[in-house]
Amino acid sequence: MKKIILTYGLISGVIVAGIMLLSMNYFSHCEGSMDFNTSMVVGYASMLLAFSLVFVGIKQYRDKFNAGQISFGKAFRIGFFIVLIASTMYVVAWLFNYYLLMPDFLEKYSAHMLEEMKAQGVSAAKIQKESLEMASFAKMYQNPFFNALMTYLEILPMGLIVTLISAFILKRRVQESLNP
Repeated sequence: MKKIILTYGLISGVIVAGIMLLSMNYFSHCEGSMDFNTSMVVGYASMLLAFSLVFVGIKQYRDKFNAGQISFGKAFRIGFFIVLIASTMYVVAWLFNYYLLMPDFLEKYSAHMLEEMKAQGVSAAKIQKESLEMASFAKMYQNPFFNALMTYLEILPMGLIVTLISAFILKRRVQESLNP
């Protein structure tokens, strides 16, 4: 079980962290300004791609190492640890990216969000309020522990949903024989 968790967790982590690093740095160098919307779509699509390995890992364990049976709980545990490894790799990659390669990310993102609000005709008072909230968040985000927590909250929920669905689909118990 440990080998499957490590193998699929590491592969999943390389996929999600690698795509995030490549896409964030690519989209940050697009002409004009950073393309946040496309970057977000690519990011969540890469998470789904990476977390598809949760299904594969649970299925491989069930079929090859557990005689074709697995409880929901055991399937969930396997998926959870795969997701935890991948998510941790994603968080570490983000911290590396944020602090070393894109330290101005939050300023650019805040400016983008405020521009979108202006374009939508949001009132100046509401924009000012949002600007103050973003500045407060940016200050908290400089703390690496807070930054890591926020990044886990970005990726873990999707991984847990994929894990729940996979565990539910793949659970299978061998039926006991009705013959004495």
